[in-house]
Amino acid sequence: MDKYIYDDKNGLWYELQGDYYIPCLILPAEKEQPIGLWGQRHLRYLKEHRRNTYTTLLTSGRLNTYLADIDKQAQERMERLTEQMKRA
Repeated sequence: MDKYIYDDKNGLWYELQGDYYIPCLILPAEKEQPIGLWGQRHLRYLKEHRRNTYTTLLTSGRLNTYLADIDKQAQERMERLTEQMKRA
């Protein structure tokens, strides 16, 4: 049996592992961005309560960007709230 085969119907390569052909899938490269406290908390929330959303973001390569954006929004909101509290 061949180690690798190509399927013309779906355009995927398959690798022989044991008795089964497994698709050769590679996640798209994702730009690494630092994720702060709020992004980490949201990641934990996604893993515990929104598994489908977490899996979709992870497999599409958008998880890190999404979490960095959430973290930035939360940080900006926290800064705005503390400024408003100082004025009051």
